[in-house]
Amino acid sequence: MKKAHNCFYSCLGFLLISSVSFAQEKNTLNNEDSASLFLEEYSDTFQEAFFEALKQKGIENYDKTINLLLDCKRIKDDNNVVDFELAKAYKETKQYDLAEEYAINAVNSDPENYWYLNTLVTILSSKRSSIGTIKNQIPEGNIIFKQNLAEIYYDHNNFLATTAVLNTLEPSDFTRKLNSKLKVSIKQAEEKSTSFSFSTTNNTKSKSGNSTDENTTIEHYKTRILGLLRSKSYILLDNLSKDALENYPAQPYFYYARGVALNHKKKYREAIQVLEESLDYMLDDIKLSNKIYEELVDAYTAIHNTVKASIYKQKIKPGF
Repeated sequence: MKKAHNCFYSCLGFLLISSVSFAQEKNTLNNEDSASLFLEEYSDTFQEAFFEALKQKGIENYDKTINLLLDCKRIKDDNNVVDFELAKAYKETKQYDLAEEYAINAVNSDPENYWYLNTLVTILSSKRSSIGTIKNQIPEGNIIFKQNLAEIYYDHNNFLATTAVLNTLEPSDFTRKLNSKLKVSIKQAEEKSTSFSFSTTNNTKSKSGNSTDENTTIEHYKTRILGLLRSKSYILLDNLSKDALENYPAQPYFYYARGVALNHKKKYREAIQVLEESLDYMLDDIKLSNKIYEELVDAYTAIHNTVKASIYKQKIKPGF
């Protein structure tokens, strides 16, 4: 019995390190110590519910995950790890208002935690909202919070927002380093945009005699991609969709197109990675979601992962 009990604690500690503490590598916490302290502080009932919630999350049973985490909240209400996990679970089920609520709770409990804030920013982005809409609910005066926010915007390629946050900070090693990285990234983006525009327009002129950047728009990409899908030109589709993603990394249709191309090139694991990433940007486009799920079913079936294939097959909504 004691051996089983120790095994349970070891497994739970491992999961905590993997799913929570290890993700906090940008902080200075000791991962193993954090998990150990977490285990010691709470009752067996809490630990068992939390352990099962992580297990259910691992197989993408998010409804059960949420119910178990809410049980944890009833036992211990003020737990930022549970709030963090609830925020992520509600995001996966597209219950963005609830996801936002728990993400705010987690951030307020630990304002300097990079990953808590990153989750909140991602949820707000899914709602097409921003930090500015909830500035009275978060510790925006915290310097580390602001530094994390600037880094998160930079990591998301939102360079305008990065600049706006940096302008609110006093000059420091952090601001100098991030400003330097920002200038390089902006220059590279501008060079890439100029190069792409030149190669795709072939110096085409508009009626007014000026160069046109029509070919760099999202709609033009979509038109060309649709043509390649219809002609089954998967090598060209892979190249074009990859280029489209570099210019517009928040467009789920471009992830879908690349996933199709990779599936047909039998690069199934790469296809899965791209297609699952697209789900982070999906809102209410059920028709596109169904197409993405169908490609994921094909990819997982090809690598003989029937469990994941079945999960995505069940997500496909008929009639669309």
